[in-house]
Amino acid sequence: MDLPQEVSPREQAVAERMRSGSRIPVHGGRRPHHEVDRLTDPQQGSRSPSLSLEPLQDSDADVYAKFFLSHCCYDAIPTSSKLVVFDTTLQVKKAFFALVANGVRAAPLWDSKLQSFVGMLTITDFINILHRYYKSPLVQIYELEEHKIETWRETYLQYSSNSLISITPDSSLFEAIYSLLKNKIHRLPVIDPESGNVLHILTHKRILKFLHIFGSMIPKPQFLQKRIEEVEIGTFLSIATIRETETVYDALAIFVERRVSALPVVNEQGKVVALYSRFDVINLAAQKSYNNLNMTMQEAIQGRWCCIEGVLKCYPHETLETIIDRIAEAEVHRLVLVDTEDVVRGIVSLSDLLQALVLTPAGVEALFS
Repeated sequence: MDLPQEVSPREQAVAERMRSGSRIPVHGGRRPHHEVDRLTDPQQGSRSPSLSLEPLQDSDADVYAKFFLSHCCYDAIPTSSKLVVFDTTLQVKKAFFALVANGVRAAPLWDSKLQSFVGMLTITDFINILHRYYKSPLVQIYELEEHKIETWRETYLQYSSNSLISITPDSSLFEAIYSLLKNKIHRLPVIDPESGNVLHILTHKRILKFLHIFGSMIPKPQFLQKRIEEVEIGTFLSIATIRETETVYDALAIFVERRVSALPVVNEQGKVVALYSRFDVINLAAQKSYNNLNMTMQEAIQGRWCCIEGVLKCYPHETLETIIDRIAEAEVHRLVLVDTEDVVRGIVSLSDLLQALVLTPAGVEALFS
């Protein structure tokens, strides 16, 4: 069966291995080229604990679990990608500006004193800083303007464990999915144990795209034809939403307290009119508008200047296969489940799909543990 035309030469090679049933050792091939901006070459990295599973039973539902068990993280690394690494002595403000300038959402943190990677700087850090220290539009956020990353980490680690969670390139993609969901993280550094270099930041989106590319080469499970209303995939109770008239600071508070990655913005009738995600918050840095968090959601949405995820919807009567294709093709992180009146009834995220498609058939519950 032919692959989509947009696949890279490396993905073509993976396809040939699938057809032949062979698997090339990770260290036997050439490493992909990566554009890396960093101040110091890392010497060592941490390895995530391996996951031990009983052999899967032959069944239709196990198809995707077996697929990801048979492919390693190296297989999913693009031929060329951008990776930005920050030294912990860099100012927080400059780091977030650098994320925006490079079009990335997270960066590994390198500690020159320890000569190792110690964590990740993500949009969540930016949200936590704004939420913790914002007072009013007239008061400058000193902690954002002046603090170094290491200072913020010292403060933040008093309240939260933020040690680096990583994985090796020869670990299975099944392990990667388990680690992402179990640890409730959205980015997983792939670190070469020999050199200590970060090769790639693996995400839910990249993993689903990998499946979408090669999905035509494996049998389709019958449960893909089930309607979303028939399967318990997604969040349907206590859905976090925000009204158009509420402020950006209100949205930050919900992100922090509810630990959600996106908020459907609803009007007075409860109909979804937009989606405000964590990624939108980093644009406050791009626009230098993070000192005015009193703006309404309506104003914030109208002021977005770059390409942002639209409100991609799904309906209870649609099949699981339709929903997966829609998320993969649009390259978004979630769909808003609505009724015929466009009233929010649920959220179906990449985490929900990976748990249902891959881990649950293998008897592993990472998302709900």
